[in-house]
Amino acid sequence: MSLFGSMTTAISGMNAQSRALGHISDNVANSSTTGYKRVDSTFEDLLTQSTAKIHTPGAVSVTPDATVSLQGTITQSENPLALAISGNGLFSVARPSGTDNAGNIQYDSATPLFTRAGDFTKNAQGYLVNGSGYALEGWPVTDGVANTGTLTPVKIDTAAYPPTPTSTARLAANLPATPTTNSFSTQVPGYDELGNARTVTLNWTKSETVANQWSVEATSGGASLGTAVATFSDGTDATMPAGTLLSLAPADGVTTLTTTANAGKGSDASITFNGATPLTLDLGSYGTAEGVTQYAGTAYEQRSLVVDGAPAGAYSGVSIRDNGDVVLSYDNGKSKTISRVPVVTFPNADALQREDGQAFSLTTEAGAMQVSEVGTEGAGTLATSALESSNVDITAEFSKMIVAQRAYTANTRVLTTTDEMLADTINIRR
Repeated sequence: MSLFGSMTTAISGMNAQSRALGHISDNVANSSTTGYKRVDSTFEDLLTQSTAKIHTPGAVSVTPDATVSLQGTITQSENPLALAISGNGLFSVARPSGTDNAGNIQYDSATPLFTRAGDFTKNAQGYLVNGSGYALEGWPVTDGVANTGTLTPVKIDTAAYPPTPTSTARLAANLPATPTTNSFSTQVPGYDELGNARTVTLNWTKSETVANQWSVEATSGGASLGTAVATFSDGTDATMPAGTLLSLAPADGVTTLTTTANAGKGSDASITFNGATPLTLDLGSYGTAEGVTQYAGTAYEQRSLVVDGAPAGAYSGVSIRDNGDVVLSYDNGKSKTISRVPVVTFPNADALQREDGQAFSLTTEAGAMQVSEVGTEGAGTLATSALESSNVDITAEFSKMIVAQRAYTANTRVLTTTDEMLADTINIRR
């Protein structure tokens, strides 16, 4: 019986080493595959009988040992959409599920897959897909706010950026306390609802009868949008330092504008000209050096002018920031965030089920997935324009290959020896 047991054990050893060689061959073949996670081999002894008096030959089995949590080398890439995770976690991706009547590829977001293969590029439909055809998923972003309750494939919309009319201008300037001339002009560039250029001129005039007081009239296309009066503190008001805005008010008879009330030092100071396209002129804060002041000097000094609004803009490109934001850029200088790429982590990522194309699917053993912002709650950080290489070490795989070959050969020797011993037993009667 022990001879046949030895033969069975040798055969199980040959099978185990064959499977281990299969793991090695898979690793070697994918040594240059982006995001590939090697498969190691774990051998296990199977007993039939073993006591203090007798031991019967058993068998050996081999199981694959995943290395999903073992990171490969991160290298820079010329692809601006390439991504790599440094640390813990995976990308969420969607598998192609077919095409619609127009021939467009559909993606299955209901069955999540996960990968470290971040060689993403924009396909013909605008989706960011990796080399295996899986679409990168992210949190959709609307008006700068990410919807963290859902994951959808990231799709690049190349439509034009619509024009936005100018509605606010923030001015920081100094009106001279002792001007050589009592009038100054400020040009405020902007756009109307159609994206046409529209310039508003601010005409500042120092009062000849009231100290520390200026009027400001806004005109556009030769028409007046209204006039307001700005009064500056002379320092007698303890809460309003000299040279800072004390009050704003419409000029006599002006009904086409509104001003913010002076609620005290630090409150907003602005004028809204209620024309066909209302314009709010932000002059800073009452009682502070922020915005428009009246300090010593003889000439008007403009420090900064920030104006919103934009003409229509054509799509010019897409980029991904370190925090995972997918940002569209336009040739009018505007940009828009459409999605935020999170990182998915698991209590036991090595227990995920392997799928084609360096992807993994959910298992009970892996535990519940956690979707987190980049670099938070144990999730890794994001490297942009970078790729994670396979975690296969060719030198180590060759060493394991030699061991597997020798072990297999040794098992064949056991089988040959057992066969010879059985033949000798059969020939005893001769």
